[in-house]
Amino acid sequence: MLTRKQHELLMFIHKHLETTGFSPSFEEMKAALDLKSKSGIHRLITALEERGFLRRRAHRARALEVVRLPDSLTPRRGGAAPGTGGAAAAPPAPDNVVQASFGRAKAPANDGVLTLPLFGRIAAGSPIEALRDQGTTIEVPMAMLGGGEHYALEVSGDSMVEAGILDGDTVIIRRGETADNEDIVVALVDESEVTLKKLHRKGNSIALVPANRNYETRIYGPDRVQVQGRLVGLLRRY
Repeated sequence: MLTRKQHELLMFIHKHLETTGFSPSFEEMKAALDLKSKSGIHRLITALEERGFLRRRAHRARALEVVRLPDSLTPRRGGAAPGTGGAAAAPPAPDNVVQASFGRAKAPANDGVLTLPLFGRIAAGSPIEALRDQGTTIEVPMAMLGGGEHYALEVSGDSMVEAGILDGDTVIIRRGETADNEDIVVALVDESEVTLKKLHRKGNSIALVPANRNYETRIYGPDRVQVQGRLVGLLRRY
């Protein structure tokens, strides 16, 4: 499943191609999605390419091709996509997975165990979106959880290995919008990409710090990063 911004961009490009016969400019895409910089558009396009929704035609300017649309989000007649002036539009895009309404954990499956939703994969490397899967759950020892709402995510990547978090691990996240310096958090970057990193604030900047010397720390303005949860536990299968 695509994030909300990825879905909006894909549908905007699709409708622009249908209407004009050529793909929109980066400035048009930035304005349609109400983003502050073109770098966010570059990241969204790259993510859509990697997932097989878009293709760039080599040696041609403004040459994006929509390869496919999400099966569950096929455009329907009536309504309007962003910036298309009343052209056919898709149904409302889903919220980003870590912005969804998680609710409380289910009642204990047996003594000492709670069932949590397992929402998919989160990057511990270059940011990618977490993939929502409402039908998947995981049983977690109650002793691992405190108060509040929790959910689980599967880790993809190796940028947190020096913190003991490996590719394929399952992390337990306590939902929340605040965290202390040096906490490991789920961070939403530019409303489009989700990653698991150590949080460090200094002045008006926010650094997302990997726990792997082979990766670089990424620094953002305060309006570009939203904390969506804090790491409270980890599960691993051998």
